[in-house]
Amino acid sequence: MKTVIALIVALALLVGVNSAFVVREGQTALLLQFGRIVQTDYKPGLHWKLPFIQQVLPFDKRILGLDSQPERYLTSEKKSVLVDFYVKWRIDDLSKYYGASAGEEAQANQRLTPIVKDALRFEFNARPLHELIADGRVDITKHVRDQANRATKSSLGIEIVDVRISGINFPEEGTVLGSVYDRMRAERKQVANDLRARGKEAGETIQADADRQRQVLLAEANKTAQQVRGEGDAKAAEIYAQAYSKDPEFYAFSRSLDAYRESFRERNGVLVLDPKSEFFRYFNESK
Repeated sequence: MKTVIALIVALALLVGVNSAFVVREGQTALLLQFGRIVQTDYKPGLHWKLPFIQQVLPFDKRILGLDSQPERYLTSEKKSVLVDFYVKWRIDDLSKYYGASAGEEAQANQRLTPIVKDALRFEFNARPLHELIADGRVDITKHVRDQANRATKSSLGIEIVDVRISGINFPEEGTVLGSVYDRMRAERKQVANDLRARGKEAGETIQADADRQRQVLLAEANKTAQQVRGEGDAKAAEIYAQAYSKDPEFYAFSRSLDAYRESFRERNGVLVLDPKSEFFRYFNESK
């Protein structure tokens, strides 16, 4: 009797163990019954199934990676380059993923690789080499990701999260590198010449404007000076006229003194004049 009870308890434990399964964080699971998919996309936690009849396959829902071997591509100028790239992907549709790869990550990578390579080949064939090296990688990877996603989601149940080009190498280093260097140098030289021309044009414009402003300022200053000088001369003439009208004799005497002062300012100066000239009028009258 005890043996029967022990067997019943053991059987119950075995059934219980085979009826429960746990999905861990970062995972999902696929429930199969006789090889047919019964349920997908289990969330983390404790779940139940029919013992001995149904089978559970766990899968990683985190981002997975694909590192490819260098691939040879031709640019739009028919120049050969070796491209290193890697892909980050995750499971998008578990049923399609299981049907396409039997749940094997290696097999999924094997089917994913030619899809990404074909998308890269299309982008490289459409672009010149200098664009690929200079600033075209971001556009290329975005286009490759979008193009490859259209194929992988429908056929593999995979979503491509990111595609990155880790390196571009040149199999014919002398020819290709020299060509790239010459092209980039020519482009930089063209940009430099353009900047110099613009700077020279701007400098000449500024110089011409400064010369024009200088001429205007000088003309205005000369005009103002002449106006002030004219006003001063007119005022002096007016004062002289008023002084002359009040006392002509004194005015003449004052003007003569000014003339004497200016004439004898230099101590070593010599004046040759007729003693009876009008200049010595007041000298003669003082005797």
